[in-house]
Amino acid sequence: MNAAVNWEHGLTFTGTAGAGCHVALSADPAAGGDGDGFRPMELVLVGLAGCTAMDVMSILQKKRQNVAAFDVRVNAERAADHPKVFTDILITYVVRGYAIDPAAVERAIELSETKYCSVQAMLVKAAPIRRAYEIVEEALPVLV
Repeated sequence: MNAAVNWEHGLTFTGTAGAGCHVALSADPAAGGDGDGFRPMELVLVGLAGCTAMDVMSILQKKRQNVAAFDVRVNAERAADHPKVFTDILITYVVRGYAIDPAAVERAIELSETKYCSVQAMLVKAAPIRRAYEIVEEALPVLV
């Protein structure tokens, strides 16, 4: 696996990786950045959210859950002093759908946490990771 960043201007870079996609990165304006891209630590959290979201959704689909929408939100606290590492991370899963089984959601999250999500496996060595979930019941769509 490879990744690279190319300098654009000031403290703004374009990141690329093996998938061929591009992402804008920028330092926080308080640190002299333009604010026209992700901060690197934000990308770490996006990576965590994406990794666990893919795991959980895949498992819920295999468990034939009627998921209409799914969001993963990650909130993190950082140390006050440099290098300002994460000190606490909370992952919140929001599952919307019809007749969602809470046990299926809990098991999917557990499997992501303990077996599948490589990003979470790395980050938990640096900071505690807590989790929460919410199931929002939605009406079955009416077909006309």
